Amino acid sequence: MEARLRENMRKFFFSNAAIDRLIAEASTSTLKDFDEFLCWELENREDSRKARYVKNASFPTMKNLCDFRFDELRMPESMTKEDMTDLKFIAEKHTLVFYGICGSGKTMLSIALGIKACMQGYKVKFITLSQLATRLLEAKETGRIEKALGDFRALDLLIIDEWGYCQLDKMSSELVFQVIADSYEHKSLILTTNLPFSEWGKIVADEQLAAAMIDRIVHFGHLIDTGKVDWRLRLSPMNHQMVEKKVN
Repeated sequence: MEARLRENMRKFFFSNAAIDRLIAEASTSTLKDFDEFLCWELENREDSRKARYVKNASFPTMKNLCDFRFDELRMPESMTKEDMTDLKFIAEKHTLVFYGICGSGKTMLSIALGIKACMQGYKVKFITLSQLATRLLEAKETGRIEKALGDFRALDLLIIDEWGYCQLDKMSSELVFQVIADSYEHKSLILTTNLPFSEWGKIVADEQLAAAMIDRIVHFGHLIDTGKVDWRLRLSPMNHQMVEKKVN
């Protein structure tokens, strides 16, 4: 208990002299009560920190890996499912690209991994490509672009959803490329898309920028196919009603 008490008191910036005096003069019961109080406060602060990380990540909804259907998921040879769910890719600063049709679980899986990352103390941000481009353009127009880029650099994991649902003009393409370039070898990315790499040139106004983005994403990237099953449609009550009507 004494070793833990000393360690925890240092976390609250007690001096060595104060720690030595408390341990030398306080009764065993007092030390035990104080140790339990510090442990409680540290646990409370840790829970608050995790909640703050989840809130700051701006997830559109809460998802859990336990609810994800891995039936149709196809992992690349470079990564196992356990590597992904254990968040090994974040420590290695690698990129995941979730590729599949609408409703195949790309966004759900990215959110579930992002929430788990927050709970493990990683700084995460969830944003769609359209939102990212808009935020960067507004920051540039108001003279806050360096701060905006700095905020993205400070993350451990950046999740960019709906890569391929909007087209970027030249300025937006350049700003998004800056975020991708800043992330390269410095933090992890998760991108969700329904477009193959060969069609990414349709998103970005400049084909050279598109090629440069792909180059940085692919180098330390893992392409994960979420399959061809639209789970939203399959599990929809309306779809079940339509199927029943056809049968009857």
